[in-house]
Amino acid sequence: MTAALQVALFGECMLELQGQAFGAMRQTFGGDTLNTAVYLARLAGGRGLDVMYATGLGDDSLSDGLLQRWQAEGVSTRLVRRIPGRMPGLYLIEVDERGERRFSYWRDTSAAKAYFETPPGNTSPDNTPLEDAAGRLHALYFSGISLAILPPEGRARLFALAQALRKRGAQVVFDNNYRPRLWPDPVQARDSYARAFELASLALVTADDHQALHQLPSLEAAIVAAQALPTPELVIKRGAEPTLLRGGAGEPWQSVATEPVPRVVDTTAAGDSFAAGYLARRLLGAGSAEAAAFGNRLAARVIQHPGALIEPQAMQDLLADEPG
Repeated sequence: MTAALQVALFGECMLELQGQAFGAMRQTFGGDTLNTAVYLARLAGGRGLDVMYATGLGDDSLSDGLLQRWQAEGVSTRLVRRIPGRMPGLYLIEVDERGERRFSYWRDTSAAKAYFETPPGNTSPDNTPLEDAAGRLHALYFSGISLAILPPEGRARLFALAQALRKRGAQVVFDNNYRPRLWPDPVQARDSYARAFELASLALVTADDHQALHQLPSLEAAIVAAQALPTPELVIKRGAEPTLLRGGAGEPWQSVATEPVPRVVDTTAAGDSFAAGYLARRLLGAGSAEAAAFGNRLAARVIQHPGALIEPQAMQDLLADEPG
C-alpha cells in the first residue's frame, strides 16, 4: 500500500463572528490557510493525502474546541503547538448586499504569532512540530498572511524550512494573500514576498493583491509583473475573469475559464477554496489546467453560501469527483 503524501499548511486560525455589530452573531472559526486545509482534507478523503495544520493555540477551552472541530473535518492536528497563556485571535465579518465582506480583527497576542518563539527559560530554540516533521513532508503551504503574523525571527525559520524542503525536492506552495494592515510598512512586505516567491515551487497569485503590494497603476500591470515572477509554476487569479496559469518554468501560459454563478452570497474563502481544489488535483497527478478548472468549480460553489467553510453536503458532488 502506498504511503499517504504528507501535506502541511502553516498559518493562523481565528475565532470567527458573522453578523452585524450589536446584532445577532454566529460563532465559528476561519483563517486563510485553515480554510484551505479543511477543503483540502474534504477533497483528500481516502485518496492518499494526509493533511496537517501547523499553528499555535493556547491551553484554553476555545483552543480545545478548535482542535476538536479540525479533527472532525479530517485535518490532522499533530503539528499544532500549544502555548500556555496564549489564546486564538478573533475576527468579525460583516457582509454587504453585494456579498462583499469587511473584517475587524483582534489578533495582536494570538498564539499563532508565537509558533516559532523560544519558550521562556530556554537557552536555545526548540524545534517546532512543523520543523520536526520536515523530513517527511511532501508539500508545505503558507500564505502572505502566514508571513505577516510572524515576527522576523519566526519568518526566517519558516523560510529556512521552505528552503530545506525545496532542496530535497518537496513542494513549497505560496499563496500571496496580502493584508496591508498586518505589515509595519510595504517595503518589509515586498521583501518578504520576494523571498517567498523565490523559494516556492508553486505560487497562487491574486492579481489585485499583487497590484496593492507593489502599488502598481492597473490590474493589467500587476498581471504582467506577476508573470515575471521566478516561481516555476504560477497561477494568477483575476476574480470572475479567466484564470491564467503556467504549469512549469518555460511552459506556455494558459487561460482557464471561471464558472459563473446565479448569485454571489459571500466571497469569503473563494481564493482559499480555489487553492485547495487546485492543490488537491495537482498532488493527485492532474495537469495544471484540469486543476485550475476544478479549483474554479469549488470556488464558485463556496461563494454561493455564507461563511468561510460551507457545509460538506453543499459540495458532496465535488467530493465524489475523481481527478482525470
